[in-house]
Amino acid sequence: MIKQFEQLTDEERALLYKAPVLVSVLAACSHNEINPAQKRDAIRLAHLKTFTAAPLLLPYYAEVEKTFVAQFEAAEKEYYPFNEEKREALQKELNKVYKVMQKLDTTYAQALQTSLERYASHVKRSAHSVFQDFIFPLHIPGLSE
Repeated sequence: MIKQFEQLTDEERALLYKAPVLVSVLAACSHNEINPAQKRDAIRLAHLKTFTAAPLLLPYYAEVEKTFVAQFEAAEKEYYPFNEEKREALQKELNKVYKVMQKLDTTYAQALQTSLERYASHVKRSAHSVFQDFIFPLHIPGLSE
């Protein structure tokens, strides 16, 4: 188990491991569907993150990679057709991620937040997403610049 996650509940840990999936789905959905190119990038990046993430996050992304594709497929079905109601539900899940991140060591939480933001930026680079505006709307001292 990742040391920083020891004080979290099983549900909180599962939510953090699912965070890249949620970020990916939100970043890749446009026009009420998942953009296939962005989906491919999200899956490929999930694999690459296990080798390219900040050293602190390598164990995290190794765990994420184990279930990423299956969780992505499940989230894609759960939040389809990505209308306003489904996007709001997805955003609520992401807000829960943010609250759980507040329980982590500040250095780890900041690295994870930055990594997820970069991850979403890569996935959505060809299309505008609500990620920048809504995923991490609250300011936590030490987590935001």
